[in-house]
Amino acid sequence: MICRLCGRAELESVVDLGATPPCERFLTAGQLDDPEPTYPLHLRVCRHCLLAQLPPLITPEDTFTEYAYFSSFSSSWVEHARRFVADATARIRPKFVVEVASNDGYLLQHVDARCLGIEPSVNVGAAAREKGVPTLTAFLDKETGAKVRDEHGPADLVVANNVYAHIPDIHGFTTGLRELVADDGWVSIEVQHLLSLVGQNQYDTIYHEHFQYYTVESARRALAAGGLYLVDVERLPTHGGSVRLWARPFEAEPTAAVAQVLAEEQSAGLHDMSGYQGFARRVEQVRLDLLRFLLDAKAAGRTVVGYGAPGKGNTLLNHCGIRPDILPYTVDRNPYKHGRFTPGTRIPVLAPERIAEDRPDYVLVLPWNLRAELVRQLSYVGEWGGRLVFPIPTLEEVRP
Repeated sequence: MICRLCGRAELESVVDLGATPPCERFLTAGQLDDPEPTYPLHLRVCRHCLLAQLPPLITPEDTFTEYAYFSSFSSSWVEHARRFVADATARIRPKFVVEVASNDGYLLQHVDARCLGIEPSVNVGAAAREKGVPTLTAFLDKETGAKVRDEHGPADLVVANNVYAHIPDIHGFTTGLRELVADDGWVSIEVQHLLSLVGQNQYDTIYHEHFQYYTVESARRALAAGGLYLVDVERLPTHGGSVRLWARPFEAEPTAAVAQVLAEEQSAGLHDMSGYQGFARRVEQVRLDLLRFLLDAKAAGRTVVGYGAPGKGNTLLNHCGIRPDILPYTVDRNPYKHGRFTPGTRIPVLAPERIAEDRPDYVLVLPWNLRAELVRQLSYVGEWGGRLVFPIPTLEEVRP
């Protein structure tokens, strides 16, 4: 394995989570007797350019041609997108906005200017077009970016939220962004911050869809390799701690915020290898604590069910070896997943109404990053004395 950003063979192990199926490959009842392919989930960091990465064992086409994730099923995420559009419009006043990996139109539906989504998943892009959001079904690379620019003109604002980690060809994707954006335009990228992932034990966000994990320093290097220059950064609470990177197609003096975040990363040891020491041990503790809780609850005759069926949840379930004998089902608001089974662990995914019917003692919240939203949504669990359980960053019981 060589680094996909700098091409060096100087990769050092951070944490090895074994082998798991792709996290969004939910099974139908008819597939339960079929074999499931699994792939190593081993995070490494390049000592030279600092990019944290997984080996590219599956392709984006394997995952995103038909996709199980629809952004609009998270009301807090839709509101996050609405606020971003309002702020970006006030900052830039764009006449043409392009979003890459635009999903079901959750963001572009708020844009008043001319806009275009580029979404590789056929089923998700169709949902966006039903909302009236113009959407091209394609993966972004240099050629796609150039074609869109030729047909629609350069974009004043290019948005790439929660996709920069999902592409193994960093150079091709970044040059595609450069092709899309006007020479005086802006590129906005949101991506989970490796500083939060390591510091808050967020190891369940390591899965095969995420080919790499960024510090601001490694993102700065990746952008520069494609002809974009980091000029500003914002810290965000989304996904347990993300960064919004603002880049332009010309060199400019970065803001003080860039220097501040880089200093925090360096202080945490993420500009060398020291900051990763002990991470694998903390990951193992999360696993042990969750298994101990589930086994103790079962021994005491208490019922535990899951809430949510996110990709991160499938990393956690597979790493911990959790099966239907100790977690009989989970629920999800996305009807696409109803009647299906989680990859690897084969846990049934049901409609959310099942929780009120069964009145379990505990609800294990798998999308812990939506904590505030879900504590409100699940407040009714407290009516029968039930509790919510959050496994990350450390196991915590909450009475809603």
